[in-house]
Amino acid sequence: MKRLLAILAFASTARAQSNGNYRFAVDVEGEYRIISNITYVTATGYDAKLDVYESRDTTHGPKPTVVFYHGGGWVNLTKDSHAFAVLPYLAKGWNAVNVDYRLASTALAPAAVEDARCALLWVWRNAKAYNIDTTRIVVSGSSAGGHLALMAGMLPVSEGLDRQCQGKGDPRPAAIVNWYGISDVNDIISGPNEKRYAVAWFGSLTDREAIAKRVSPLTYVRPGLPPTISIQGDADRVVPYTHSLRLRDALNKAGVPNELITVPGGGHGNFSAPERQRAYAAIDAFLARYVK
Repeated sequence: MKRLLAILAFASTARAQSNGNYRFAVDVEGEYRIISNITYVTATGYDAKLDVYESRDTTHGPKPTVVFYHGGGWVNLTKDSHAFAVLPYLAKGWNAVNVDYRLASTALAPAAVEDARCALLWVWRNAKAYNIDTTRIVVSGSSAGGHLALMAGMLPVSEGLDRQCQGKGDPRPAAIVNWYGISDVNDIISGPNEKRYAVAWFGSLTDREAIAKRVSPLTYVRPGLPPTISIQGDADRVVPYTHSLRLRDALNKAGVPNELITVPGGGHGNFSAPERQRAYAAIDAFLARYVK
């Protein structure tokens, strides 16, 4: 009998990252090798780290892998505060990578985006060492992490935001799972939708409108992007719901396979167990379609 069968319930954490009572059964100690705090890039004197959850089952070859970016408005929280977010993928037998990145207190925009790209490139370049299938890498995140997942999956190398990364390459995820992420950063640094966390990410930068456009997923919508599924409540007061609507419409226009799961009356996360179960069912079906 395995040493530890953990029935792990997602619990509420800061900034509404609750997963309700939706449960997953996974023997983390028995089924996974966990390698913590690997430095994937050093920039502005900061060692950006990630955790790898590697399945011990090697009988079926390299594993599909989720790369997850935590939320917190680019200004707070850590990968450790969002560790439960990878459990649905571990329960499916996938590998997982949980990523930290530079917050505003360490470096202003676009540092977090640079780190998001470097983390994805690190996973791609180190795939063999951790039994990762590079054709089945999925990027995901919530809130600011959803924005970073979108940027990691959509940003072209020509934009130059991965110049500090270790090594070169242009990894393309198989899919993007975006939980209520920001798609238009300029929309939230000024005007009627201004958000304090977004203003803090830019600080006193004088060219913030140009940088905000450079780090906005909507800037990079074009044919050939990874299939993308977004989940958001239509009463979200932290990230305007219109961001998901505009992203959906732009992806449709570009011919990119995508889906938007709307939670009626839902806020910024904190979905009920049935709502989250519906979201995960949609994600599972979406990934089954596009991540073979």
